[in-house]
Amino acid sequence: MLQFLKSIFRKDMFENLDVAAFLSQVKSSPDAVLLDVRTPAEVAAGALPSATNIDFQHPGFVSEIAKLDKEKRYYVYCRSGVRSANACRKMHEMGFAKLTNLVGGYNAVPK
Repeated sequence: MLQFLKSIFRKDMFENLDVAAFLSQVKSSPDAVLLDVRTPAEVAAGALPSATNIDFQHPGFVSEIAKLDKEKRYYVYCRSGVRSANACRKMHEMGFAKLTNLVGGYNAVPK
């Protein structure tokens, strides 16, 4: 229980990066998994190339995330960075350790 409480207050559950650093790390990380946690309608309006979409708001989010390899590095984004931060927190609770959140989300990506 103490370990769980410590994990809630740890500031290093995941890394927050601005768009330039985020995209640079995605390109330079061979084991990177780009994870888009937006809704299908948001994804249809545009997405980062090669991103896997698992909708954070969908009831099956946790079961879909549980199927992923916990050893890989995940770069997570949403529209503005809030859902992706929440997704990173949830993934951390599930045992994922290598998590990076895109600050500002897809809205911050130059089009």
